[in-house]
Amino acid sequence: MSGGSDRSNRNAISAIDPRTNRYIQSLSQMRESKAQSRLRQATANLPDAIMQIGIDQGQLMAVLALMVGAKRAIEVGVFTGYSALCVAQHLPPDGKLVACDISQEWTAIGQPFWAEAEVQDRIDLKIGPAAETLAALIDAGEANSYDFAFIDADKDGYDGYYEQCLTLVRSGGAIAMDNIFMQGRALESNAEDRAATAVHALTRKIFADERGDPAVIPIGDGMLLARKR
Repeated sequence: MSGGSDRSNRNAISAIDPRTNRYIQSLSQMRESKAQSRLRQATANLPDAIMQIGIDQGQLMAVLALMVGAKRAIEVGVFTGYSALCVAQHLPPDGKLVACDISQEWTAIGQPFWAEAEVQDRIDLKIGPAAETLAALIDAGEANSYDFAFIDADKDGYDGYYEQCLTLVRSGGAIAMDNIFMQGRALESNAEDRAATAVHALTRKIFADERGDPAVIPIGDGMLLARKR
């Protein structure tokens, strides 16, 4: 590794200054597993590599999963599976991550690395609209039975995914959402930018909502955390 200067790090969006970001990335690499590093490098060569979360974000998610004692987790938006790998590696052997995505192509890239890390049995990949997958979990009586959820998918769907995850996550569990800054576009409402306006509205809704305890973390393109009361 080269202390944060490799291409896979440059693809990541960051809300902080480049010098500080390079330092944070270099620290985070010290805790990155070989499978994580290899998957990140493989993703860096893809046209849509900017969709990949940063190493520091993956590390934060891992720590969050550990802090809430996660055994059951949800991910909405898998891409090539780096974030799923970050969480799955910190679940117990009998833990389960329900990973929702619509792309067989992208998720297939990550699966060999899940196997390399020996966590493939902890990841239950669901291909199809996430709203339908989450609704099926609720209908199956799984409300209040998950410990952690991560949302990083279509921004127009964030509000719905958040409400479904809030139903599925137990009291004391945590929900994280990526890209709440949207490179500055979501800092205010803009009728011409539907996705950014949706994220802006949801962020303000969560901060006014007594069902959870929220915080904004200026990591990557902005991450919102909420602890369910």
